[in-house]
Amino acid sequence: MNQIWLGVAAALALPLGLLLIHEWRADDRPAGPPPDWPEGGPAWRRTAGRPEASDPAEVAYWNPLQLIGSPAREVGEGRWGDRSRLNVPGPFYGGATDSGGSGPECAPAHVLHGDEGTEFVYRQPVNPEQLAELEEAFGEELFHGYAGDGDEHWTPDAVREWWAGRAGVRRWIEEDLAGRGGGDNERESLLAFAGYLDDGLEDYLRGYLFWLAEGREPKLGEPLPSL
Repeated sequence: MNQIWLGVAAALALPLGLLLIHEWRADDRPAGPPPDWPEGGPAWRRTAGRPEASDPAEVAYWNPLQLIGSPAREVGEGRWGDRSRLNVPGPFYGGATDSGGSGPECAPAHVLHGDEGTEFVYRQPVNPEQLAELEEAFGEELFHGYAGDGDEHWTPDAVREWWAGRAGVRRWIEEDLAGRGGGDNERESLLAFAGYLDDGLEDYLRGYLFWLAEGREPKLGEPLPSL
């Protein structure tokens, strides 16, 4: 009889031990699936199983997509062919968005109304705080018309071509300030865009050129391509 009970106890102990081992391994594993890393893109550092973004203060171009799990789901499904000519080069752009004004209201430091009644990104995010502001605009857009696949379309030549034609962008700003640009934007945001054209955007685009060419974030002090 004792042998029978010993056999039963051993049979019960084995699955219980396996269950405890499984639970310990599950607790020890990093939570969630690993992020989708773009081929040749920046590496992710991991802390307690979670991806940690690079420090914007240490790089000349900060890649915001490292904090976006799925651009189609978290940004939108805008089409490249629908983007505004005014949209500055970078990963994010507005396609066939609505004209309700939610974008400029949510992110006035990043979004304006264009001359075709849709929204566009005039300042790409350079840190997590700015990305969070822009994400509010993405979330409020009724048609899901924003997109985060600009890196797949912009080329160094295309970025340089956009920069060479910035005089046309400036003319639109002046027309919209005079009420003839069709954007119906806040004066403060238009002046911010004009100021960014003069100071800040060139440095951003040079870092973005490096990102497109090298597939990694340039460190501060690294030589950057010219426009």
